[in-house]
Amino acid sequence: MAAGALDVPLEYVRLGLRFDRLEPGFVDAYTGDPRVRAQVLDEPVPTPQRLRDRARALLRELDAAALPEDRAGFLRGQLAGLECSARKMSGEPVGFLEEVSSYFQVDVTLGDPAAYAAAHAELDALLPGDGPLAERYAAHRRREECPPARLAEAVHALSSALRDRVRAAYGLPEAEVVRYEVVTDKPWSGFNYYEGDFRSRVAINADLPHRLSQLPHLVAHEAYPGHHTEHCRKELGLVERAARVEHTVFLVNTPECLMAEGLADLGVRAAIGGGWGPWAAEVLGDLGLRFDGHLAERVAAAAAPLNRVRQDAAVLLHDRGVDVDEVAAHIQRWSLVSPDRARQQLRFLTHPLWRAYTSTYVEGFDLLSSWLDARPEGQPVADRFLRLLDEPLTPAAVTAELRAA
Repeated sequence: MAAGALDVPLEYVRLGLRFDRLEPGFVDAYTGDPRVRAQVLDEPVPTPQRLRDRARALLRELDAAALPEDRAGFLRGQLAGLECSARKMSGEPVGFLEEVSSYFQVDVTLGDPAAYAAAHAELDALLPGDGPLAERYAAHRRREECPPARLAEAVHALSSALRDRVRAAYGLPEAEVVRYEVVTDKPWSGFNYYEGDFRSRVAINADLPHRLSQLPHLVAHEAYPGHHTEHCRKELGLVERAARVEHTVFLVNTPECLMAEGLADLGVRAAIGGGWGPWAAEVLGDLGLRFDGHLAERVAAAAAPLNRVRQDAAVLLHDRGVDVDEVAAHIQRWSLVSPDRARQQLRFLTHPLWRAYTSTYVEGFDLLSSWLDARPEGQPVADRFLRLLDEPLTPAAVTAELRAA
């Protein structure tokens, strides 16, 4: 960096911390110098307009900062997301589709009902009985429910088994640790609170039942090889070794969120791969918790296209102006879920901070699945996935690699 030049990465960190003063929770994790955070807390409370203008100024400074291409690309995407958030906070009109695009570098559209109908047909053939599909699917889900009193035990067993696999395949700092807690009254099913120094606290929401076949995905997503693993490896590699200060802060509604959620949703595939159902059934069977792992894996594959329904709901609500009761009915019809679960999804979709966030799961999984499938011939999944854990990749960069391939 030239003498007298603005330290754009550090100023980006300061800017991100200022957003948290207007919207608590905007900073998902901060592991940097506590003095920087203290300085920001000592400042006057910023206005959204000042945050918007600062984001724009830092975007203009990027070209003069002489940063490596991957570093500049990461910061450019993050700052563009922050600029959009500041505009929304200031009351400027920002359409929902523009909001998602600015935050996450993807364009969203409604899903295809024909694809949902085909998924229903597959599920219809897999699930026993002859009643309505929604009832049989609900019965299947109830058969797999984890007894609430056994939830923590099941989570710890799966976490230990996944941790062993991830340590062998990807490597983890010796000092890393995850602690779990069961919580209620949250709009999400699980949440990773990364505390720095290779430590995470993972909260599991007990408001709705957890299925035994879904718990491996939840633990993989939040811990091994998902959020906790990514935070650990980036803290060790990008922060400690490469001195990239911008990775000491993790900010909501930015491109890094789509990358993080996409890779976390690929966690079971990256850690276990095919046969994850019987694998999980064996781990939980040692605790006396039984489910049909083979059937669970087939049902999950058949139901995968329905993952997009929740993004449809967000588009219908926030772009098309559809009544909330109609949107709840749309979720129930195509996702084959109960009214309570549909309303829980709507709670997330209508939260001011999280309303656009569902696209990180839907588009993140689709984008990174395609990228993982497009790996060079002969390259193991683990080698490709390791890039997601270690590199400052962005949705735009991944899309460019896919087009080039």
